[in-house]
Formats: sequence, C-alpha cells, structure tokens
Amino acid sequence: KVLIFPLMSIFNNSEVQLFLLIGIPGLEHAHIWISIPICLMYLVAIMGNSTILFVIKTEPSLHEPMYYFLAMLAISDLGLSFSSLPTMLRIFLFNAMEISHNACFAQEFFIHGFTVMESSVLLVMSLDRFLAIHNPLRYVSLLTNNRVAKMGLILAIRSLLLVLPFPFTLRRLKYCQKNLLSHSYCLHPDTMKLACSDNKINVIYGFFVALCTMLDLALIVLSYIMILKTVLSIASLAERLKALNTCVSHICAVLIFYVPIITLAAMHRFAQHKSPLIVILIADIFLLLPPLMNPIVYCVKTRQIREKVLGKLLTT
Repeated sequence: KVLIFPLMSIFNNSEVQLFLLIGIPGLEHAHIWISIPICLMYLVAIMGNSTILFVIKTEPSLHEPMYYFLAMLAISDLGLSFSSLPTMLRIFLFNAMEISHNACFAQEFFIHGFTVMESSVLLVMSLDRFLAIHNPLRYVSLLTNNRVAKMGLILAIRSLLLVLPFPFTLRRLKYCQKNLLSHSYCLHPDTMKLACSDNKINVIYGFFVALCTMLDLALIVLSYIMILKTVLSIASLAERLKALNTCVSHICAVLIFYVPIITLAAMHRFAQHKSPLIVILIADIFLLLPPLMNPIVYCVKTRQIREKVLGKLLTT
C-alpha cells in the first residue's frame, strides 16, 4: 500500500500530451455524411464574404463608411471560418479527434480574436446607422475615410490585446487525466476546465472578456434606442420606414451573432440537465451561421450590394 499510493499519485498527475475534440455524440457513424452540409456551408461562407470584399474593393460607388464597415465584418467572418475549418473537417471527414496543446491554444486565440472583432464591428456599424439617421447632413464629414481606417485599426488592436493573454495563461496550466473537450474546436472556457492546476486567473480574465463582448451588445441596444427615438421624431411615415429599412440588415447580423452566444452561455451556466448534443449543435451554429448568413442578408436587403454582385456575376 505504501508503494501503490505514490505510484497512483504520479500516474494521476502525469500531463496529457494531446486534447481530444468531439464531433456529434451518437452519430459518429454518420460523420462523413454530416461533413457534406458542413463543407457546403464553409464554401458558401468563404465565397460569399470574399465576393462582398471584392465588390466593395472594385466598385468606387461603394467606397463609403457603411460599406467599409461591411468589409470589416466580412473579414471577421472569414477569420472565424478559417479558424474553425481545419478541426471541423478533420473530425467529420477523417474522424481525427486529436489536437496538440499548442495547436489548440492557437485555434482558440484566433476564434476568440475574430469573435471579439466581429462584436466590435457590429458596435461601430450601429454607430454608423445612428449617425446616418440622426445627422445625415454631417454624416460624410463625421465619418471620413481616414477616421474609418483609424476605427478599423483600433478594433483590430482591441481584439488582439483582449485575447492575447489566453494562450499564455492556458500554457501555464497543467492538464492531467482529462483531455476530452466539449466541441469540434478549441474554446478558452472549455480548455481551462481540463486543467488540474489552479485556473482562477483564467476564469477571472475569461469573464472580463465576456463582459467586454456583452458591453458591446449593451451599447448596440442603446444605439438602437436612440435611433428609434430619432425615427419617431420624423413626421412622415414613409421617411420613418425608409430610415428603419436601412437598419434591417444590421439588426439581422446582430441577432445571428449574439443569439447563439447568449444561448450557449446561458446553457453552460444555468441549465442543470442540458443535453450535450444540443450544446454541441448550438456551439457549431455559433461559428457556422454568422459567416454563412451575413453575406446573404446583406445581398438580399442592401440594394447597392445586390445590384453590384449581380452585375459582376452577369458580366462574368
């Protein structure tokens, strides 16, 4: 007994070298078929956002603040797609679940970084809509190309600085015995739960980053309260509807982005008997849906984008 317990202690504290990702529990035999719609979703998302960027770059009439912010949103969506693409396809095409620590930390850095960036872009897009409706005569003079470029740079730096500590704080942790993650890709909250050492710093800082994202949402809601107040002060009903119609695409993008995040966070924190399958599906929707739907929404609801995209397709 004296020899057994030290040996068990050494075994229990030995660090795992690989993490295991998860596909869809109970449907492992159908992963190859599930990979078909997932591949199509990635393909449509990448082509759609690339088309948005190409059209905005090549059409001088779209060189305006609203479309520059849309280009930033497309870059964020492409980043999310390319960040999750490698592990998702490896799992569903080849049933390859293993991922090294460093690869996992790098993936969660890019996923969280582009998530924060998308949240920030949605916030400045709400500011753009408020300025366009509240003070249309000064809109162009307030949002110059130089200011838009500076805002884009600030958003990128903010996203980088907020998530930069994640991989370093995760590397300092020890991972013993447990190595099974809860999703098809690496997330900071999911990875830190596997640690057998003190992860208090990770918990506190992760909560701080989550609060920053929720602050973006709160400011977006505040922007729309001010937009609604401005719209209600317009006498003509037709002008009211016209002003609100310019916000529809952005409202859809906000809902597509934030609803899965809030649902997933609520299930992790409050649902005592949550279904692992539902959690995994919502987590996959969180990464797959915004890059897929944002180009479609903006092409359908924004006449200028729709006409330019159709014009490019017809001429080719």
